[in-house]
Amino acid sequence: MRLDRVSFARRLEGYSDAINLPSQPILEGRLLRMVGLTLEAEGLRAAIGSRCLVINEDSYHPVQVEAEVMGFSSGKIYLMPAGSLAGIAPGARVVPLPDAGRLPMGMSMLGRVLDGAGRALDGKGGMKAEDWVPMDGPTINPLNRDPISQPLDVGIRSINGLLTVGRGQRLGLFAGTGVGKSVLLGMMTRFTEAEIIVVGLIGERGREVKEFIDEILGEEGIKRSVVVASPADDAPLMRLRAAQYCTRIAEYFRDKGKNVLLLMDSLTRYAQAQREIALAIGEPPATKGYPPSVFAKLPKLVERAGNAEAGGGSITAFYTVLSEGDDQQDPIADAARGVLDGHFVLSRRLAEEGHYPAIDIESSISRVMPQVVPPEQLKQAQRFKQLWSRYQQSRDLISVGAYVPGGDADTDLAIARQPIMAQYLRQGLDESVGMPLSREQLAAVLGQ
Repeated sequence: MRLDRVSFARRLEGYSDAINLPSQPILEGRLLRMVGLTLEAEGLRAAIGSRCLVINEDSYHPVQVEAEVMGFSSGKIYLMPAGSLAGIAPGARVVPLPDAGRLPMGMSMLGRVLDGAGRALDGKGGMKAEDWVPMDGPTINPLNRDPISQPLDVGIRSINGLLTVGRGQRLGLFAGTGVGKSVLLGMMTRFTEAEIIVVGLIGERGREVKEFIDEILGEEGIKRSVVVASPADDAPLMRLRAAQYCTRIAEYFRDKGKNVLLLMDSLTRYAQAQREIALAIGEPPATKGYPPSVFAKLPKLVERAGNAEAGGGSITAFYTVLSEGDDQQDPIADAARGVLDGHFVLSRRLAEEGHYPAIDIESSISRVMPQVVPPEQLKQAQRFKQLWSRYQQSRDLISVGAYVPGGDADTDLAIARQPIMAQYLRQGLDESVGMPLSREQLAAVLGQ
């Protein structure tokens, strides 16, 4: 069935994203069936990644649902819905939207909570759009990117002193469930020296979204932040879009010359959303049930963060990675380590001991630290790690009284300094420790 320009405009009346109507007639399709999470339509011509409206006008209350084209085969188009399909029936119309969609951007986004489609979740009404931008940001030539050369103060002593972050770096927070990932992200949000903060809450429990905003982020933190939330009960397409959307917001402010902090919780839920979509359209599973497209999309998302060209802004990104059963060899964790510039591992043992933030210093690394700190701090950090590791290796012997003092000079020094080293690694949730003080206290711990 073909619709002329006027009929098509009337049908989409009230749909805010339908802009730039084409001059050519639109070919409308029909919904054949639903298989799992996937819709099949025929009689439709649409490109991969384009958006469509599934419209059912036969029910008592007309229903329309947005869907995205994910594949095609033998004249059939496979679509993934972005919302609930309640009320959609076989034979429903499938109408392609005229463009890939543009998203509103501007300083009015600060202090707001949005969903994956850019709609307000905080009940504060619409936003004033200063610009409309496509979902896919511009690609930066890697040779033109400004190198990472400046440290970023995150307000957390153990990170500032021992795992220093560079402005424009991309890091992962690796941990199992319930060891303080969200709390650590909240501390970074409040304490980090950044002009704009973008928080993506992807696939988390709906209860945690409000808790993060009200209790962890706080009134001061939200003022300079944009929060994009897509809880676990959202459609996988919306979770995927939310991750892309918060990255696009960070890119927008970076292109305006701002220093942006991007916090995404979590990269694992993003990968799981892509797995649901890929399996639904028939892609074969590969590594532990994850199709190959999952591992192709991870670097595409992560590589969008980082520094702009010389003289521009920056995106320093932290991605949480959920290690299933505390398994650091989980395929997503393993793939993430390969594309990130460092990783912080959170230890369940430390969390159970009440040691917060529960960062396992031995297993964590910041790959750009040598480029952004003075040589003396790098030597002090290495010495701290050596003593901490030496104590952990001898911990069982020390606890049962089997270690004889004087057997090893480094072990004796590690035992003597262990209480103040542990105190250095601990920090209160509302306590901010800047970079200069972190360095001073590190030198004091080592007696320098």
